[in-house]
Amino acid sequence: MKPTETTDLDENVARWLDWDKNEATRAELKALVDAGDRPALLRLFGARLAFGTAGIRGRMGPGPGRMNHLVIVQTTQGLVAHLLGEFPRQQDRQRGVVVGYDGRHNSRSFAEITASIILKAGVPVYLFSRLCPTPFVPFAIRQHNLLAGIMITASHNPKEDNGYKVYWQNGAQIIPPHDKGIQGQILGNLEPWPGSWDTSALGASDMLRDPLQAARDQYFRTLGGSVLDARLNSGTSLRFTYTAMHGVGHAYMAEAFRSCCFQPLVTVEEQKDPDPEFPTVKFPNPEEGKSALDLSMRTADASGSTVIIANDPDADRLAVAEKDVQTGAWRVFSGNELGALLGWWSLHCYTRTHPGAPLRDVYMLSSTVSSMILDTMARAEGFNFIETLTGFKWMGNVAADLLAAGKTVLFAFEEAIGFMWGTSVLDKDGISAGVKAAELAAFLDSRGQTLGGKLADIYDTYGHHISLNSYYFCHDQEVIKKLFNRLRNFSGEKDTYPRHVLGGKHAVTAVRDLTTGHDSSRADGRAVLPVSRSSQMITFSFDNGLVATLRTSGTEPKIKYLTELRAAPGQRNVAELKEVLHTMVAAIVEEFLQPEKNNLIPRAE
Repeated sequence: MKPTETTDLDENVARWLDWDKNEATRAELKALVDAGDRPALLRLFGARLAFGTAGIRGRMGPGPGRMNHLVIVQTTQGLVAHLLGEFPRQQDRQRGVVVGYDGRHNSRSFAEITASIILKAGVPVYLFSRLCPTPFVPFAIRQHNLLAGIMITASHNPKEDNGYKVYWQNGAQIIPPHDKGIQGQILGNLEPWPGSWDTSALGASDMLRDPLQAARDQYFRTLGGSVLDARLNSGTSLRFTYTAMHGVGHAYMAEAFRSCCFQPLVTVEEQKDPDPEFPTVKFPNPEEGKSALDLSMRTADASGSTVIIANDPDADRLAVAEKDVQTGAWRVFSGNELGALLGWWSLHCYTRTHPGAPLRDVYMLSSTVSSMILDTMARAEGFNFIETLTGFKWMGNVAADLLAAGKTVLFAFEEAIGFMWGTSVLDKDGISAGVKAAELAAFLDSRGQTLGGKLADIYDTYGHHISLNSYYFCHDQEVIKKLFNRLRNFSGEKDTYPRHVLGGKHAVTAVRDLTTGHDSSRADGRAVLPVSRSSQMITFSFDNGLVATLRTSGTEPKIKYLTELRAAPGQRNVAELKEVLHTMVAAIVEEFLQPEKNNLIPRAE
């Protein structure tokens, strides 16, 4: 009988110490055992990291509840077992798997153990020889027609974290049933297989390849071929400042700018090179705004640059800031605002390169927690819009299905500064999105316009879409469960949600709960979008057009609130709209989340 995790803490700890061959985590765990620190042991062994956002992610340390070499062994064994079951024919297995890694602590050694276990199963491995952006893994899958891909990264998480992200053969992140299938196989293959800890095969196997150069060549050739006006790019007077946020992005963004005919970037030197300690930022996440981009702004000010482009450490997310040359103030665009700008730009580029072509088979996508500006554009311009569940794993798979049906996918985005330009990468890609944002800025500058000015034009044309998004930290899953269950049983009965805010001033007109599948706006009361019971997500629609979503994060201990107020085209009293939005959001937070009562920790401004 295969060993499984039991409820006996001492037995699980003893077995872990027997299986773990990494001296650092063994010593850390043994010190806790010797100290008799059972609360700490219970935290490490209370729950195994389970597949969430297309893989696992968490703090590094010993035990099944942390990221470590033994968890990597077990996870890869489960993935291999699932792959062999899904692809029983030897000729299919020979297509291989790609493995990439970022610059975090342990990323390379995690990747090497992963590659070694796959090789020992008789499956070829394309192991990147150097640090690479996350988008290069899904790119390589489609480039070489591979079975799957793994990226070792924790993206923008704190330095203590790492992760294991899995893509399927279509180049998109895994979704059900593969996540559940892999998780089941992990639990059935907990004991390390013979040789799983031995990485010597990496130096001798003829089934090991390095995809780096081929991926770089084709990626940048494709990106360069998408340029709308090379002369405009090369001749722009704009200077672009770039930060890699101590991650992998610098060399790749610099090459992207060369490929698209731009002059060299102004570099934030202190954040240029990969550094797993992230010494200059508290959170290596450009989504945090000015607090994360302080060095970039100082560098840009000193160099006369007026546009900042920032990637997170694995270069799959993008932030953009623009300087007002009249006031000297910097504006950091939100993910929703960048979605509007890049969505407009993608349609403009398509209609310029396909004059007169009908838009009936052209698509854009965004997730349900993001601005619906693309939906509004689609209704006005005649292309198609699809709303998906939260996360690029859903948008990537929908895009793959559309491509298979012969459709054209121009653009997809999510409010958490994730953007997919075209379909070379069926995931968010901060490199291609970054250079496209620069191309848009150069185009606008040649016409005497700014990014901020263009955004105002877009909202004048299609109607203002005003968002207010933030989050609270909550490390107690029971509190989160109780909070959301209160909303579902607001009147003491099932499916009785709040009916209004501000003492009845604004009524709730519809509730969609994608945790339970309830949707009051539909005749059958059932949601159309897929249900995910592993996460919390409730969306409230109000009588004045406000839509507010409360959801948990798939990768961090956060309760997020995401709101948008849509106005009619031509409605220019933005100050009034913002006042309504802020008042309502404050009420939603206080009445629905009850942060003080639930001891929620606010976001640090």
